[in-house]
Amino acid sequence: MKTVKESLKSAGFRNMDNVLLNEFQNACKDPYFKKLVTALKMDPHVLMKYTSSLEDSAKECRNCDGCKGLIECKNQVEGYRYLPKVKGEILEFDYRACPFQEKRRREDLCLKNIETFGISSDIRAAKMKDIYGDDKNRLPIMKWMNHFIKNYKKNPHQKGLYLHGSFGSGKSYLIAAMFHELAKQNVKSAIVFWPEFLRELKSSFGADFKDKFHIVQTAPLLLIDDIGAESTTVWGRDEILCTILQYRMQEKLPTFFTSNLDLSLLEAHLSVSKEKIDEVKARRIMKRIEQLTDTLELVSVNLRK
Repeated sequence: MKTVKESLKSAGFRNMDNVLLNEFQNACKDPYFKKLVTALKMDPHVLMKYTSSLEDSAKECRNCDGCKGLIECKNQVEGYRYLPKVKGEILEFDYRACPFQEKRRREDLCLKNIETFGISSDIRAAKMKDIYGDDKNRLPIMKWMNHFIKNYKKNPHQKGLYLHGSFGSGKSYLIAAMFHELAKQNVKSAIVFWPEFLRELKSSFGADFKDKFHIVQTAPLLLIDDIGAESTTVWGRDEILCTILQYRMQEKLPTFFTSNLDLSLLEAHLSVSKEKIDEVKARRIMKRIEQLTDTLELVSVNLRK
């Protein structure tokens, strides 16, 4: 026979259960709450213990309904939903990324595969789907790039591209977009704005110099952007550029260039420095570029206007 104390305690538990069940049933009037608990397939007498947390989850699901991006996120933690998970006969709650946050994660992972020096953020984030496609002059280049992407896994030692043409025509964007596409396949690359990279190297010392030089020299894919815009120096041409190209030629690493100069004008540019005119050294560089690349021209409207 139960004591008075035990009987009161038992009645208290029953009353508490009734309160919890009543709160749970009221919460079930919310369609988002109802949908959430139905999917869990658990006894309501278990679920009722988690009503408050489940209501928080339902609210976050409601916030996500119709959301168009992270900028609109109303949840407690941007890009995440507070959701339940069945573990045996109990519920555990944690934060899970929404599709927009997952997309951002993938983009961030892609960008980690692309090292840049002196490159603007729009070039760094260039994408194939955003390429201006109304210009027929781009079609041969797009065809070349698609072929490169398609065959890279089978042959990571394909020739790169020397892409020259008019100022502001989108040459850098095209190559950077191709690198971004390959970054999705975990292919690492480096993009260097050549005049700035030479200035950066010149002001670097010791390990910092070696690290930057090594990244550019050994990157599986390399874009030397705007070659020919730099002031030619014996150091930049013979010790930096020639050394990088010699290594990449030996290792058969795809190397890309963009320039406002065609190959003959680039050779003339590389032959003249403050120190002297040296056509032999310039020709040596050009032979390496010719061996490393195919050549295409892009003449187009100035997209920077």
